[in-house]
Parts: sequence; structure tokens; C-alpha cells
Amino acid sequence: MRSEEQQEEQGILALDHNITNNDEPWDSRKETSTVEEDFNWTFLNIVWSIGVFFMAGVAEITGGWMVWASIRGHKHQEQQQQEVKRPWWFALIGSLVLILYGFIPCAQPTDSFGRIYAVYGGFFIVMSFLFGWTMDGNRPDTGDIVGGMIAMVGVLVVMFWPRGAMA
Repeated sequence: MRSEEQQEEQGILALDHNITNNDEPWDSRKETSTVEEDFNWTFLNIVWSIGVFFMAGVAEITGGWMVWASIRGHKHQEQQQQEVKRPWWFALIGSLVLILYGFIPCAQPTDSFGRIYAVYGGFFIVMSFLFGWTMDGNRPDTGDIVGGMIAMVGVLVVMFWPRGAMA
């Protein structure tokens, strides 16, 4: 029995050794230059990127609103309408639009997934307020406006912060 336990323990140690002591140490596997560092914002890249953020926002918010209106109902605040639930196929179409939304950010000119989605979050905040105001009549209040402005300042910092050797 003892030798089986020792063999198993040696196997685990050998596996651990292989994981932590590969031919190349972990630090040397890090890329020294990334595509992101080589990327430069141009006027066309900025316009394209904002357009893609806008399309993604429209797709996600519209799809989400369609599911919401089907499941929870829809009521326009300013017109004092009675709450109306949309038919089941509204949720189905909304779900398909949300699937489409998942592909749109892939058209961004930069390769940083986390950065793209973080910046998109700021666009999403502002667009959600505008969409809610348009579709449901929920006018943004001062806190919404200030919060949206703070989010957009964050977007600008994340998008345009100088990257490279100083990062």
C-alpha cells in the first residue's frame, strides 16, 4: 500500500513540477509587444468605434426591452397609458436581437476585450437612460444625468489613455 501512495504522491509532484517548471518560465511567455500597444486612434477609427458602440447599444437595449415588455409589460409614463404586456413572440425576437448583439462588438478596431466591454458599459448607461425616456417616458433626473456624464468621462479615460511603455 505504501508504495502506491508514494507513487501517487510522486506523480502529483511530477505533475506540479511540469506545470510550474516548463521549458519556458511563465514570465517569458508574456508578450512584450501587444497589438493594443501598436494601435493608434485615427479619426476614422474613432468614428467607426463610436458607431459600433451605438449599434451594440441599440441591439442590446432593444432586445432587452422587447423581452422585458413581453414578460413584465410596458407602460409609457408621460402618456399615462395602461400597462400592456407584449405577445410571447416579442420575447423571442428580443432574444434573437440579443444574440446578434453578442457579435457586434467583434467589429471594434482594437483587440482588448475587457477594455471594449468596459467602455461599452459607459455607452450603455447613457443610451439606457435615453431609451427609457423615449420608450417609457421615464425622464432622466439630475442623478441620472450626472452619473451618465461621469460614466462618459470614464469612457474617454479608458479609450484614450496613452498605452505602451508608460502603462
